[in-house]
Amino acid sequence: MNEFFDALETRSPAQREAEQMAALAVQVAHAQRHSAAFAEILRGVDAPAVNSRSALARPPVTRKHELFERQKAQRAADVFGGFSTLVRGPQMPRVFSSPGPIYEPEGATRDYWRAGRCLFAAGFRAGDLVHNAFSYHMTPGAFILESGAHAVGCSVFPAGTGQTEQQLQAIAELKPDGYTGTPSFLRILVEKALEGGSDIGSLRKAVVGGEAFPPSLRDWFTMRGLAVYQSYATADLGMVAYETTAREGLVIDGMVGELVVTTLNPAYPLIRFGTGSPGVSRAAFEGRATSVRS
Repeated sequence: MNEFFDALETRSPAQREAEQMAALAVQVAHAQRHSAAFAEILRGVDAPAVNSRSALARPPVTRKHELFERQKAQRAADVFGGFSTLVRGPQMPRVFSSPGPIYEPEGATRDYWRAGRCLFAAGFRAGDLVHNAFSYHMTPGAFILESGAHAVGCSVFPAGTGQTEQQLQAIAELKPDGYTGTPSFLRILVEKALEGGSDIGSLRKAVVGGEAFPPSLRDWFTMRGLAVYQSYATADLGMVAYETTAREGLVIDGMVGELVVTTLNPAYPLIRFGTGSPGVSRAAFEGRATSVRS
């Protein structure tokens, strides 16, 4: 069985750093040319010189409320506030809405939200069936995990939220290998199954997010035969951090402080995007995003 999601995970730290920093300069230049918002925000920034973490710390942080304000001000002309480089059609298969409302585009590239690596780290493999209980309504949460499952080679049952009895029936009959969704709903499913005698024994692994996931709850699942791993994603950035079998915290670059992320996604090139969430010091996050402390 392949131990790694892809070759990026086998790079040395030095190679990873060099490749990410080279891609960073290209992404800054791309954002300046193709994103009206970052043409303004990054005016005067020398893109080729943004090729190190120290250089990346110099441009201004764009926080979520500023993204919302730009979208609101430009709603009649550009609902994305000048941040997206995509146009409607095949290259933008979906548009989502998060509280605000803030509108987010989805690109058409494979594993657009970069969730495949997270699921692979949690033990999901090609041929698995995933019971996806994130909401499919307006927000991208369900699609973030679904696209990651497809990238791994899994099939997905789009369970969504609610309808506990129907979900338990589907689990008993379809026998999915894993669960994605909030930890609180997974606990409800497990408790209801134990009360009513529903067979959910096929579920052996899970990736959860959207809520706090304390060690006590993780241990509660472990005692009932479920290996559950935490993830952190946002509607703007996609998957940002995730847990592995090492159980040493979320995998992410950076230091303790506010989580500020620069994504190397050309469709939605967020440069020094302040999430408002606390960061943690861990091993490197492999993929198209790197985070630094502002």
